[in-house]
Amino acid sequence: MDRAAPVFGGVMRARLVRGAVGGVTLGALYGMAGCGSVEQDRDLGVVASAERGFGVGLLLPGGSGRTDRDRHYIRDELAAQCPKCRLFFADANGEADLQLQQVDLMIVNGVKVIILDPVDDKAIASAVTRAHRKGVKIVAYDRLPAGPVDAYTSFDNVQVGREQGLALLAAIKKGGDPRRGDMVMINGSPTDPNTAEFKKGALSVLQGRVRIARSYDAPNWRPDLAAAAAAAAFIALGPRRIVGVYCANDTMAGGVSVAMRKTGVRPGTPLTGQDAALDAVQRILLGTQTMTVYKPIRQEAKNAVRSAVALVSGRRPPSNRTVSNATGHSVPASIINPVAVDRSNVKETVVKDGFWTVRAICTREVAAACQAAGLT
Repeated sequence: MDRAAPVFGGVMRARLVRGAVGGVTLGALYGMAGCGSVEQDRDLGVVASAERGFGVGLLLPGGSGRTDRDRHYIRDELAAQCPKCRLFFADANGEADLQLQQVDLMIVNGVKVIILDPVDDKAIASAVTRAHRKGVKIVAYDRLPAGPVDAYTSFDNVQVGREQGLALLAAIKKGGDPRRGDMVMINGSPTDPNTAEFKKGALSVLQGRVRIARSYDAPNWRPDLAAAAAAAAFIALGPRRIVGVYCANDTMAGGVSVAMRKTGVRPGTPLTGQDAALDAVQRILLGTQTMTVYKPIRQEAKNAVRSAVALVSGRRPPSNRTVSNATGHSVPASIINPVAVDRSNVKETVVKDGFWTVRAICTREVAAACQAAGLT
């Protein structure tokens, strides 16, 4: 950090340095005191058009294995769709207050549009409103924030939950009557608007068909809290009574699978996930996780950049439906269908799409399971 850097509205502005990445002019990566890390560029230009280029902000919530992949996909899409545009990036490290500051920093640095994945959909509303008043467009990415949002791209989150519920119910039924024992639900963060939709989809399948004995929400999707809540539930209910565990994402499922083993839950007890994380795909092949949900985020990134370029160019963003956010704003949305992944279709889904390679999946510990699944 350049300690002589001026302060704008309480937010330090980093010293700006140029660098070229993938055809897009990017700034060097800096640790911002109180502001996370931000990629910045000095020369934003005055004409907002794809031909001349403009500044695009990217604000991700952090705390997820997806961050680097989302960032790189958006960077590459921006290079393809708007070669003269410049990307400004910041990771909020799971801190809602920090992300509010980062929105202000993007406004100060003159971006024309912000691609925003909020830490907290309601807390960010004031910053979204400030951006709107300054003429900065907001493209909601993956999660829909409150406030005057201009476009949104994500997945059908209710369908994500349905896919999880359907796979879990089918796996439980293989062991007999689904109501013979207890099921535990480990949901996502209560500040994430997608959590309620995942839960809604799952419950539309599970409710009344299994006995949901415990249900927890994990603040900030923290795997340690998820594992602790799951372990407490298994012990209280009796580990041998557990017939299945709904876990909202793969990061938490990793900790929950350890808690299942340590507390004596029967090996092979059904466990769900989401995001097609590498270790989750490996657990599926090894039989310690039942399924995950693959979300083709390259298409999500493409939609986000298309929307950003369209909005700044004065065109309507692409959409296939309209959604309403927490403040009642109608937002044009591009919604993508998710894909359930289990041991039978790893090759036809995440491998075929290039999301993971066979080499990455089939490490020494997973080699035999890969061979049995036809991946080698």
